[in-house]
Amino acid sequence: MGNFLKQFVKHPLVINLVVAFCVTIGIIYAALCWFDIYTKHNEAVVVPDVKGLRVEKAAAFFESNGLKYDVIDSVYSKQVSPGAIVELVPEAGSKVKEGRIVFLTINAESAQTSAIPEVEDLSYRQAYALLQSKGFENIEIEYVPGDYKDLAVAVEAHGRTLHKGERVALETKLVLVVSNGEAEVEEDSLNLGEQPLESLDSEEENWF
Repeated sequence: MGNFLKQFVKHPLVINLVVAFCVTIGIIYAALCWFDIYTKHNEAVVVPDVKGLRVEKAAAFFESNGLKYDVIDSVYSKQVSPGAIVELVPEAGSKVKEGRIVFLTINAESAQTSAIPEVEDLSYRQAYALLQSKGFENIEIEYVPGDYKDLAVAVEAHGRTLHKGERVALETKLVLVVSNGEAEVEEDSLNLGEQPLESLDSEEENWF
């Protein structure tokens, strides 16, 4: 039995298999070590809190931490200075690997605007949805006399009618004027119906 084991161990095929196994283990170990070094395993930097700063000033903080940045969106707020950073992804304080790109949202230099669409002769629901699709959210409905119920008549802001294609700030309060289906009664007709009885009597006397 002992001689068999000695011969088995010394067999060239067994020796080659053992060598191949050891080489494979060595290659895997070296690859893992290289991968840890390449990806900087267990090494992280903290995303700096640069909210409220302009991108030009925030750039120095990103560079000192080995990070990159990219402006991907803008919003408009009166509470934040124009051009200031309002949001970061990943958020400030997050631990990321060096070289990571931080995506920024900044405050626009001026209010975002959109063109007023044509709403005349649309149902008020269609007109309302159309205005919302353009980005307007502050919309008020005002009913006025008209032959057709719930038919859009015009869009107003600051007391004046807005024209199709006119650009208006998205935060503007719009008034969607809608007909109520009740035709306006002429004032002369109302006055005739309210004429005093004495006046009618005097007119009858003049006939005789």
